[in-house]
Amino acid sequence: MYGLIVRFEVKPDRLVEFDDLVAETLVAIREEEAGTLLYVNATVDECPTSRIFVELYADESAFQAHEEADHTRRFLRDREGLIDSYRVESIRPTDGKVPPGFS
Repeated sequence: MYGLIVRFEVKPDRLVEFDDLVAETLVAIREEEAGTLLYVNATVDECPTSRIFVELYADESAFQAHEEADHTRRFLRDREGLIDSYRVESIRPTDGKVPPGFS
């Protein structure tokens, strides 16, 4: 398994546009990415302009397929005017609690 945690600082006046872009992208991720095991967009209670993505992939090749998908390329292109900054952390889950059938 391979994953990312990404934190975006969204421009306050662009939150709706960013959230709409994410919602559109998530539709395609759900429908087209078999190797994406988990992809969650979360808000941050203490910081209403932050968004955190938690992403888990079956392996690094599934992540590469995600990165090369048209919907991901569109998201990466269109987010630029909507955010002030972002931070990406690669993760490799080693243990935890997951639903039955979840690899």
